[in-house]
Amino acid sequence: MKVWRWLLSLFVGLLLPVSIMGRFVVEKNSLRVASPEKIRGTHDSAIGNFGIPQYGGSMAGNVVYPKDNKKGCKEFDESGISFKSSPGALPTIVLLDRGSCFFALKVWNAQKAGASAVLVADDVEEPLITMDTPEEDGSSAKYVENITIPSALVGKSFGEKLKDAISGGDMVNVNLDWRESVPHPDDRVEYELWSNSNDECGVKCDMLMEFVKDFKGAAQILEKGGYTQFTPHYITWYCPHAFTLSKQCKSQCINHGRYCAPDPEQDFSTGYDGKDVVVENLRQLCVFKVANETGKPWVWWDYVTDFQIRCPMKEKKYNKECADAVIKSLGLNIEKIGKCMGDPEADADNPVLKEEQDAQIGKGSRGDVTILPTLVVNNRQYRGKLEKGAVLKAICSGFEETTEPAVCLSTDVETNECLSNNGGCWQDTAANITACKDTFRGRVCECPLVDGVQFKGDGYTSCEARGLGRCKINNGGCWHDARNGHAFSACLDNGGVKCQCPTGFKGDGVKSCEDIDECREKKACQCPECSCKNTWGSYDCSCSGDLLYMRDHDTCISELNTHDILLDPSFSYACYKPCFMPSTGLPTGKIGSQGRSPWAAFWLILLGVVMISGGAFLVYKYRIRVSSAAFFYFGVCIMVELNL
Repeated sequence: MKVWRWLLSLFVGLLLPVSIMGRFVVEKNSLRVASPEKIRGTHDSAIGNFGIPQYGGSMAGNVVYPKDNKKGCKEFDESGISFKSSPGALPTIVLLDRGSCFFALKVWNAQKAGASAVLVADDVEEPLITMDTPEEDGSSAKYVENITIPSALVGKSFGEKLKDAISGGDMVNVNLDWRESVPHPDDRVEYELWSNSNDECGVKCDMLMEFVKDFKGAAQILEKGGYTQFTPHYITWYCPHAFTLSKQCKSQCINHGRYCAPDPEQDFSTGYDGKDVVVENLRQLCVFKVANETGKPWVWWDYVTDFQIRCPMKEKKYNKECADAVIKSLGLNIEKIGKCMGDPEADADNPVLKEEQDAQIGKGSRGDVTILPTLVVNNRQYRGKLEKGAVLKAICSGFEETTEPAVCLSTDVETNECLSNNGGCWQDTAANITACKDTFRGRVCECPLVDGVQFKGDGYTSCEARGLGRCKINNGGCWHDARNGHAFSACLDNGGVKCQCPTGFKGDGVKSCEDIDECREKKACQCPECSCKNTWGSYDCSCSGDLLYMRDHDTCISELNTHDILLDPSFSYACYKPCFMPSTGLPTGKIGSQGRSPWAAFWLILLGVVMISGGAFLVYKYRIRVSSAAFFYFGVCIMVELNL
């Protein structure tokens, strides 16, 4: 593992930024001393790259310099020090010395002790630098994201003047002014975000992904209203020509070493490679370009957030197939995006990525972009916490006073994102059911609960009803149809999710069920005397001559002999069943010859009654019951035969 880490360090050192003679611009805010008289005046201070600067505003306060823990590397409550302002008093601005620990840790400890802002005095005479967040580690991640107060670095000599005035008993009153930190040349704010699609780089990647999801709603409102012009960017490096054929460059770069990214896991032997990140960065740029061509550049925010959710590296879904599924769900043209991306294996410049590398070089008041993530507002690099409220405040400060949109004057930035393309989520238009749910932070794709029936799925491409009652909701997603007053459904309401074609049909039960032709497939009505006719979902079978069809046994039988009925003591209704249709009880067959008159039937019945009555006294009760039953059923069939 040590060898791999050494190789990684060597390779990252070989990945060169586009501009060797880069220029990093320190973003400043104005610091004006109101008292004491001897140090009154305006001074520059460098805005910290964490916390929340009050863009567009200012803060007046009293500066204090602690007698103990002057570098702020320990918690101040250990020394019994508190910076909380008394009711009605000015905010407390704490002055600390540079050195011994991270800038962010100093500010965090002062914030916990009640400070409203922090000034850090440099310990060497040098041009102002930007206080950045520490390199990621478990301990710093716990407090960096929770810093909410502004901070700034001041020069060594000015810091010494502040300390001398405080130690001399003077009340030092200063005003921190961020109103001109973001210029406002016109009525539209232009801003850009330099980011990365890699989601395995630790704390900074997590912070970036959380910001994109949180800020999406506000960004789309500003963009749709024409108040802003947003452009996404991605940093790439190039591999020196002498190493383009090396294993490292081939795995971390595309276009023969022209565009590279460090290995996501910082281990060349496992996981994804840097070139995978470059390709996805390129895809996201092309998503923006294609969406912009259709007049909907804000769809980029939808794609990036959905890709983060649906295609994470840790689930091994960070690939083209998953990306294409997201693109399709948002209604974008996959072919145009593919054409925009070009061939990553070509030994030639990629126009899109070449433009990105040129844009990394600072122009005008903006320095080179070397830190990820970086936000640039009206050509000024944003300094502070990458958090929705703070960034929105910085963007809004880019408008001239009285020209800012309503979103800048209200905390209500909610919009119903499900109204456009159903938010890219699953929906059943027939049942009017959708997985799209609008929230304050933006839409989420989550399978719904409808009338007590829970739908299950990923919310983007599929949702299926589960549990009892699912067949009541759009037939549980199964096939169903109705013809000529007969309706059939493939849904089985047994708590499962199975769709099974009903008897008389065949198919998958979901998209289709086709009628089975029992006659042609010889599944029924196959006796020699049978005549078969197929119907939708069933069949009709008839027998030749005077034969009767028994559906349960798929056979034809001859007419019943009345003489046999009278003499057979074992006669029962079961043996006479062919006289009646099983489902309705209506007569289906005939007994005896046709055309007999009602009078003939009457005398025949009367004769039978007399004969049975005369013999009743000569037989046992059991024989009487059997003969009576035979007589009754015999009489019924005679009446049926004669249509009485």
